Amino acid sequence: MTVNGTFERVCVLGLGYIGLPTSAALAARGFTIHGVEVNPEVVETINAGRTHIVEPELDLLVRAAVESGRLRAHAEPAQADVFMICVPTPINDDKTANLDYVWSATRQLAGHLRKGNLVLLESTSPACTTERVAEIIKEETGLSTGDVFVAHAPERVLPGRILREVIENDRIVGGVDEASTEAAATFYEKFVSGRILRTTARTAELAKLVENSFRDVNIAFANELSIVCDQLEIDVWELIGLANRHPRVDILTPGPGVGGHCLAVDPWFIVELAPEKARVIRTAREVNEAKPHWVVDRVLRKAERFKSPSIACLGLSYKPDVDDLRESPALEIARMLGASGVGEVWAVDPFVSEAPEGVTLRSLEEGVDAADIVLLLVGHRAFQRMPKQWLREKVVFDVCGLFRNHEVD
Repeated sequence: MTVNGTFERVCVLGLGYIGLPTSAALAARGFTIHGVEVNPEVVETINAGRTHIVEPELDLLVRAAVESGRLRAHAEPAQADVFMICVPTPINDDKTANLDYVWSATRQLAGHLRKGNLVLLESTSPACTTERVAEIIKEETGLSTGDVFVAHAPERVLPGRILREVIENDRIVGGVDEASTEAAATFYEKFVSGRILRTTARTAELAKLVENSFRDVNIAFANELSIVCDQLEIDVWELIGLANRHPRVDILTPGPGVGGHCLAVDPWFIVELAPEKARVIRTAREVNEAKPHWVVDRVLRKAERFKSPSIACLGLSYKPDVDDLRESPALEIARMLGASGVGEVWAVDPFVSEAPEGVTLRSLEEGVDAADIVLLLVGHRAFQRMPKQWLREKVVFDVCGLFRNHEVD
């Protein structure tokens, strides 16, 4: 099975956390990439050989791809052999999936499709989304399955390791029909060293949601344990360490909540599909979404001992050593504290250049030194190297277990 006889030219719609690293990795392997991005500043940045996101080695790879002529960013799609949709799929206020970006990208690329082209949806989506993409293509162009190939291949990468994992990870591919599945598999086999796992589009869509929901449920268990242990005055880190000595127990690590575009969003896609059946998944989401509020309540109660306390929030991103603020519980906590009027609130994060309203950014040493209360929210390596004596005579809330052996007030 070949697609239009070639895979040389790829149009990537969306040059964010997934689209740009994927484009750079493909360009490094000889593909010509026509990137599409709606933000003109991002287009200008990429075409200058720079990046707008933090990812190890991405800046070097993008610069090389641009200088070689294999990567160029544009405001509009163009003809290609393969079209990859890598746009955001956020949730609405009512927790339903917002697929507006997917529908818009599909209509954009439709005007450039030719028979034999391959359309890949990489954006994480509820089941049946890929089938709707195929329907929109037929509505816009008259091309149906058999004329073009349409498949879902969910990204399964970890920020901080994207360039490696986009090549090495096993890849699930599922088409709207068998021919689309084979076409997608043929394309990914050209640059993925992991296994290509063939299935249907619906199963591929749900597989990604299940992977992240599984982790979300397990993190909710750990987060709920941390709240129970706080009430019972038990060290949750010691408890989990002891429980994990059982050969068939592997409890995850509690924290300030759950962040990132995937884990904090994808479970709601399953709840939307089966609201009366996905009871455990819904409850896990509610537990994790409530954790930041619990943290803020604990901080505010301790702050009552001070006339006008200074609170340092260490970390704003959703995970260590990245600049990604999407759905970050640490950012939410800083925002809530800043809006509470409890006192002076500042944040420390070596990867973030702009603080939320009501919060001031400070350096690590300055922030900790001037604080009455130190709130450890994200385990950045810079924080791990911080001398523990800096925390003497401070009220310390180690929400992420960074200094679990430090005596906390």
